[in-house]
Amino acid sequence: MNILSWDERERVLVALTRGMSALEVSRAMGVARTTLSRWAILAGMTFTLGHHGGVAAVDMDRVVTVHSGRAYRRLTLADRSYIQAARSLPEPLSMRRIASELGVSASTVSRELSQHGVEYATQRRYVAEVAHYRALTARPRTRPGRLADPWLRVAVMAGLNAKHSPQQVAERLRLKYPNHPERHVSHETIYQALYVQGKGALRHELTVEKALRSGRTGRIPQSKLPRRSSRPWLEGARLTDRPAEAADRAVPGHWEGDLVVGPDNSGLVTLVERRTRYALIGRLPGKRDSTTVIDVLQDLVKGLPASMRKTLTWDQGSEMAQHAEFTIATDCPVFFCDPHSPWQRGSNENLNGLIRDFYPKGSNFNHVSDVDIEEMQQLLNDRPRKTLGYYTPREKLEPLITGVALAS
Repeated sequence: MNILSWDERERVLVALTRGMSALEVSRAMGVARTTLSRWAILAGMTFTLGHHGGVAAVDMDRVVTVHSGRAYRRLTLADRSYIQAARSLPEPLSMRRIASELGVSASTVSRELSQHGVEYATQRRYVAEVAHYRALTARPRTRPGRLADPWLRVAVMAGLNAKHSPQQVAERLRLKYPNHPERHVSHETIYQALYVQGKGALRHELTVEKALRSGRTGRIPQSKLPRRSSRPWLEGARLTDRPAEAADRAVPGHWEGDLVVGPDNSGLVTLVERRTRYALIGRLPGKRDSTTVIDVLQDLVKGLPASMRKTLTWDQGSEMAQHAEFTIATDCPVFFCDPHSPWQRGSNENLNGLIRDFYPKGSNFNHVSDVDIEEMQQLLNDRPRKTLGYYTPREKLEPLITGVALAS
């Protein structure tokens, strides 16, 4: 009887994992199919008998998936090939050295070698293709569900039938039995038993019509695709895209803006120049849609020279969805702050607070005249500011426009 060396046996096993039939391997290697079957079974592979039998074909380039929430990563075929090469050296690399090179824990390498080794004579050999094949074809391990425990199942059912939420049921069990972890269950486990048939099917054992306040019998599926932007006007116009000179207030002409709103769709458009704190305020005509806001903005800045219309910074409100039209009309690009970051428009937030001294929250700006708005704007621009060395915003802005510098 011809006894093949380990290298020859390895070639046989690799050929099987690559999809060659038992007949093809037998003819190419000169090994009986019964011997192939025995070797495949010893290597942990399922072998199919018959004229064209062999092992089931799999995509060897596929990566074994990892359940969400797991911190570790699965080994790839390239990883396993490195392990085989490292352990086949005249002086094999240590498991810790291999783990360090692959970026995994040493226990992962140790477990890989012990679980996927192939018996040969009195030794266990490691073959990367065989190990990867076994990992790809392994059935996921299952264990009895937490709610298979009769006592725990009854306790959970009692809580749900009393119209308690899964979280309330889980926390009450922890509260009543703090020293009995076997009587604890997570609310996620209860949700799974309610939503997923076969996890316990609690829904069919309930005496109440609705187990959850939402009334849903299944979870809303979440797409694996990136969430489509609901604010496409932000693209290319975020704060990170704004010129760096706008950040330090050294260069005039950079503005911050926002709305001050009231009932009945009333509101004000407020602008403040970042360096001088000069304010421009316009009243909205009973509408707060983007077209109306853009029209008011254009009227506010149309009297400014081009050098004083460098940028405008706004929050992410939909009233600026048509900001491109404002930029085309005024040659002033608009940039948007990060969500929930009002400090990125700190001067404008301060201005709006001053406006609330004149018109507290709840004020209906539809009942405020344009003359009153203009008077408020003048008062604010003639107000001395500590941050300006007690100059007024008007005194700081006018020299920039006329070219006359104030004495420092």
